[in-house]
Amino acid sequence: MKFSSKFINGTMLVSQYCSKSRLICHKILPLPLAAFLLIFVLIAPMEGSPNKASNILCDRGSMLKQKEIKIKEKEEPKLKIRSEVIHGAQMEDKYDSITMPVYRTTIFGFKSVEELFEHGADVLSGKRDDEFFYMRVGNPTNTALERRLAKLESAESCVVTASGMGAIATVMWTFLKQGDHVLADTTLYSGTRTLLGELLTKFGVEVDFVDFNDLGLLRKSLKPNTVIVFFESPYNPTLKINDIAQIAQIVHSYKKDIRVVFDNTFATPYLQNPLLLGADIVVHSITKYIGGHSDVMAGCALGSKEDTQKIRFTGVENATGAVMSPDNAYLALRGLCTLPIRMDQQCKNAMKIAQYLEKSPYISKVYYPGLESFPGHKTAKKQMRDFGGIVSFEVRMDPEQMKRFVNGLKLIRLAGSLGGVETVIEHPAFMSHFNYTPEQLAESGIAPNQFRLSVGIEDIRDLIDDLEEAFKNSVSR
Repeated sequence: MKFSSKFINGTMLVSQYCSKSRLICHKILPLPLAAFLLIFVLIAPMEGSPNKASNILCDRGSMLKQKEIKIKEKEEPKLKIRSEVIHGAQMEDKYDSITMPVYRTTIFGFKSVEELFEHGADVLSGKRDDEFFYMRVGNPTNTALERRLAKLESAESCVVTASGMGAIATVMWTFLKQGDHVLADTTLYSGTRTLLGELLTKFGVEVDFVDFNDLGLLRKSLKPNTVIVFFESPYNPTLKINDIAQIAQIVHSYKKDIRVVFDNTFATPYLQNPLLLGADIVVHSITKYIGGHSDVMAGCALGSKEDTQKIRFTGVENATGAVMSPDNAYLALRGLCTLPIRMDQQCKNAMKIAQYLEKSPYISKVYYPGLESFPGHKTAKKQMRDFGGIVSFEVRMDPEQMKRFVNGLKLIRLAGSLGGVETVIEHPAFMSHFNYTPEQLAESGIAPNQFRLSVGIEDIRDLIDDLEEAFKNSVSR
């Protein structure tokens, strides 16, 4: 073997792989160890004819084709959510790594034609998720994240994607066809609104937007060809709250096979579990709170095994190709471990900021589900464990004063995303929802003097001091 091949294949001298009571090992061994292994092999029970003993000793190339990355799910007790984010659906590799390794490979080999025939169909059809073939349909690091997210969302299965929009688009392309109808709320993330209202309609999908808090209108808007009902709660950026269980009941009473698809990004599995409230599919932008550090772009879709198999093999593999990289899966797993700690602090800070803003002379309106004055407070309290880390507010300022306010912030940064450990502010009409028409902004309840604050984990005194100083400087001239 040339040096270049040795370098690529590695220099492992010993490896064990147990399959049907056979021990496969490398031929290059120290003499005493080789003698011991030979005796072990001779006395060990073996299946089939004696000529199968030839499989015991193999050359370096075939040895390194053994699936060292084969992983299994450990049996585990029922855990509380703070433990589940760390240990839930724990997967282990051969070396019992505490941290799930990054398997930075796009392809996985079979040891033989026989193994391909025996396991290949199951791998390619998704019947097994502990064997791998090609990264577009599976990778061990991605699978570890999928299993843990499914555990947290009380889902049968999960498919991770390259982004939150990748998850939403993949779900749509998987289940919709020409002539189908989608019903969605009027207030959505702008990317979702564009996908539904402008892109799907080009392919003959009918889409309607109505206020889901008007339950009578919701009922009237369902049609015989309705296939998907899509909504969020809390909404971006108004934090409007919908009664998830009530909406799901109305939809499924009309036609049980309509899929209720729910974006749970703002609440996360830590605060809200829509599948337990009647939703069929849940999507997340992992980029936000689950990742939590503004350094990973990823998404996921969760639901029944049957639905997620369709999403994986019809949607991700063949329709969108929105594949998450294993590096991003690793970062998401790392971020997920601290989700409860971060969310607790973010919710606590958000409540204090909302209470501060509610009393501020510079503010005309505060949007936060935790405030008793907020219209959806009772519903949020019923279906959420806490009220989230987003606060929106309208200011009593003209455009020039609004610019001075934002420019006067020292600690809080102007940025377009949310969910990280740092506090950031944005102007929805100009940033996250820039592609909304004036009519759509008004329909969605997004005001021109409205800001959205994604509250981080900093000391609350520093955050309030930063806001107060910027407010004062904005109107003092």
